[in-house]
Order: sequence, then structure tokens, then C-alpha cells
Amino acid sequence: MSAGHLDVHASDAQRWVADLPSPRVQAHAANLMVLPDQTLACVWFGGSMEGRSDISVFMSRLAPGSAQWSAPVQLSDDPERSEQNPILFPLPDGTLWLLHTAQQAGNQDTALVRRRISHDNGLSWGPAETLAAAPAGTFVRQPIQVQGDGSWLLPTFRCRPIPGQAWDGSLDDSAVLRSTDQGQTWSWIEVPDSLGCVHMNIVPASGGGPRLLAFFRSRWADHVYRATSEDGGLSWTAPQPTSLPNNNSSIQALRLADGRLAMIFNASSALDATARRESLYDELDEHQSPAAAPVAAAPLAKRAFWGAPRAPLTLALSEDDGLSWPWQRHLEEGDGHCLSNNSELRLNREYSYPSLRQTADGALHLAYTVFRQHIRHARVMPDWVKQTT
Repeated sequence: MSAGHLDVHASDAQRWVADLPSPRVQAHAANLMVLPDQTLACVWFGGSMEGRSDISVFMSRLAPGSAQWSAPVQLSDDPERSEQNPILFPLPDGTLWLLHTAQQAGNQDTALVRRRISHDNGLSWGPAETLAAAPAGTFVRQPIQVQGDGSWLLPTFRCRPIPGQAWDGSLDDSAVLRSTDQGQTWSWIEVPDSLGCVHMNIVPASGGGPRLLAFFRSRWADHVYRATSEDGGLSWTAPQPTSLPNNNSSIQALRLADGRLAMIFNASSALDATARRESLYDELDEHQSPAAAPVAAAPLAKRAFWGAPRAPLTLALSEDDGLSWPWQRHLEEGDGHCLSNNSELRLNREYSYPSLRQTADGALHLAYTVFRQHIRHARVMPDWVKQTT
């Protein structure tokens, strides 16, 4: 389906759902952004399978008042690299950035962060360039945050392989790129003791001021993690587990207009897994590090866990800065099978990699992967989460 429709279930009458047109057999890793003219834009990556060089970034638009997403436009095309995890960033001066990663095969340790700039709300784009401040192996997923002092914070995570082995996520950790000159230069800020904590999602803490919160995906597939900053992102506490489970898949949190926090995530973890994958890219024949050598690696205390179910997909609300999440409701349910990324054979059944934005009318807009075949857009009001079925 390419146009929106009201959900037919009486218990879900306030949930509007639309599937975006998918020009490739695989679609994954959506990110939403509300543009200055209130257009809702969605970017994601598509191709035959994550990690292959035909994976590119696409963008579709939903005009204000429309129920029809535009035909997707391809925004990247590197024949040598898999281009993933796109982000849109509307700058205070009215220009729009696209950021995304570009890696060789399944080797996330080779990833570069690339940028394109638009001066017409994403209708046309300048050339792609590599963000020099992000060393090879840097990955992005979450939006840039603009602070009250004018500084920009770009959360990143660093992908490093075990010596002599292909990347599997076991040595990933988080850092923040900070700019005080509108992205001309960046400084690098470590998140201490963040091994295994990735997809750092920064949101303002309640009460205003420089205090910030951050939420993380866990490579260990145990919990969503949380850290804080008291100085506007110049330093961070070590991430600590929250009460929410995590399955080593993406999350996104947002400070709502009414002050509450919303989070969309998979309410599952390794405890729900019936099997385990070796890595995210174990179906790719070319998944081996170009720099790999037969080096005996010291055993690790933990290895990244792949294969925990990527379902259900759950929306939650918090009134205490994410210390507790008493209101939760599933958007999608299923077995969440993700032991394969193969979309051509329809072997994947995940609901995952959600994105969350709020428009001026107070509505929450959610975009997420459906079976790695297309991106779904759902619209609900925040208190939909509190309704009982």
C-alpha cells in the first residue's frame, strides 16, 4: 500500500498507518524529520541486502495535510560501499543536511560518515563529502541536537574489530562530536565505560538548563542504557541499565511538547532468543576485514549478541526522565525472527529500527522497518499509549 489508511481494529481506531513505497527489495533504518515547512521527511537505506554495495539512501516526503508519501528519491550511489543509517538535520539557518555511513561490505570498522547539503528543503542536493572529523569506523544513527548555547552534538559509536577477526560489534563504544561553529570544526568527547552501548540518543533533561540525558542500544541484548550530562554534553556519566529490555536493535527517544519522554523500542532481549547469529553480516560471503590477519585474540568477557527477536515494537512514556516507563503499548506484534537479513526470500520478520518525531499538532509520527521489506509510518497521539485494548 502506498497511501495511508485508518486502522480497522476498533481498539486501534486512533492509529493511522501508511506503508512507504519501496523501490528495492530491502528497506531498513528509517529516520524521520519535520522540515521547516512542516513537511515530514523520511530517509532510509535500500537495496538487496545490508552490507552489499547496492545499498543506498532513499528519501520520501509527506506534505502537510497529505495522506500520500512521495515516490522515493535515491540520495547516494557509491558502487563500492554499502551506504547506511541516514539522518536528516535542519540547520538553524534553513539549510538541510543529510548524514549517512558508507562501509565496505559488512565491515563496519571501515565506515565513513558522509554529508550532503540542501538549500531547498531536500528537493536538490549538493555533492557528497566525507566528514573529516569522524575517523574510519565511526557510525551514526541518531539526530544532531542543538543546545541552548548554540553548540551542536552529534552522537556517534565506534566500530572496532577484534584483532584478526571480522567486525561483530563486541568492541563498539560511544562518543560525541561537538561543534561550536555550525559544523565547520568538531571536538571529540568520550562517553566513559560505554563498551557495548551504541546508538546514543541525546535528549534534554526536564527543567531546562544544560542537563542532558542519553539512551543507548546494548550490544549485549540485555537492557536500554541511560547516561547523563550536567554540562551540556562536555562530559558524560557511564551508561547504566534501565528497566527497559533491549535486543541489540535500535531505539529512539524524544522529549515531547508536554514535557514527558517518549521512547520506541523492541520489548525483547537475549532472554527471549531461541537461537543466535554469529554476526549481523554472517550471510555475506565478503564479510571479512580487509586488514584481518591470523592473530590470536584474547578472549572477551562478553560478545555482541545477534538474533534476539526484533518484536514486539513498543511505544512507552515516562514522566521522570526515563527512570521509569509505566505506560507501554505495542504498535506491532509478531515473532520478530531476525536470524536472516534475506528480503528476497522473505526470511526476515522483524519490526525494528524505529524513529519518532512530534508535529505541531501534538501527534507522534513513527517510522520503522517491516520485515526488511518496506518502511511503515504510524501516527498516534501520545495518550494512545495509555489506552487499554
